[in-house]
Amino acid sequence: DDQTAAAIGSLAVTPSNPSMVWAGTGEAWAIRDVDMNGDGIYKSVDAGKTWTNMGLADTGRIGRIIVHPTNPDIVYAAALGRMTGPQQERGVFKTSDGGKTWTRSLFVDVNTGCSGLAMDPKDPNVLFAGMWQVEMHTYAMFSGGPGSGLWRSADGGATWKKLEGRGLPKPPVGKIDVAIAPSDSKRVYALIQTPNQGSIWRSDDGGDNWKVGSWQRALIGRAGYYIRLAVSPANPDEVFVASSSFHQSLDGGKTFRTLPWGGDTHEIWIDP
Repeated sequence: DDQTAAAIGSLAVTPSNPSMVWAGTGEAWAIRDVDMNGDGIYKSVDAGKTWTNMGLADTGRIGRIIVHPTNPDIVYAAALGRMTGPQQERGVFKTSDGGKTWTRSLFVDVNTGCSGLAMDPKDPNVLFAGMWQVEMHTYAMFSGGPGSGLWRSADGGATWKKLEGRGLPKPPVGKIDVAIAPSDSKRVYALIQTPNQGSIWRSDDGGDNWKVGSWQRALIGRAGYYIRLAVSPANPDEVFVASSSFHQSLDGGKTFRTLPWGGDTHEIWIDP
């Protein structure tokens, strides 16, 4: 309550040092143009008792933070941007010195931010990013375009390759989230806002080839406000999607059932 930013878009606890916590500011679930923007990324070294602003002040909304499993100095931040117009401070940002300096690791264009980010827990150099072209005004949200797409890095974010074809939906697409199965690094899921091309895609070879699973519209409805998925740590076929309801698949994304866990769900955390 005593900080300058009221909206928190993401939180991450450092795996190798639980006293080190990161918070990304700005409303990550975009619903209207009066959403609260933030003033960057914060770090606590005393389990949340005190906080220090570590930069990225102009990113507007940081919707995901991922910390390296063994090196606490390496952190990735997914910046959606302010979303009210073009800007440079969008994409994936990386620090290798605990937040003292940041580099823009992945940038598509001034209208595209990062809506999904995943790291392979078995090989932290492997990353997937869902990039989302979006612009929001008082009268409408324009979601999707040529900037949206799925990207992969094999060298810790030094370089990225856009994944196209090979079973993925044809552009233009909208908002994207991506998740790697903790128990099987080759199993990757992508939840993609599309115009009648499907809802969730699955790869069994680390992102080289894909096939569409469920076409259930509820998984990608009202995408700006939702689009979030996670995979069970123990079972690569168990997938969860948070949206206006909470959905579970037990067959690798082919079919989903609604769990009676309330509505308007946005975030997923699974005890490892």
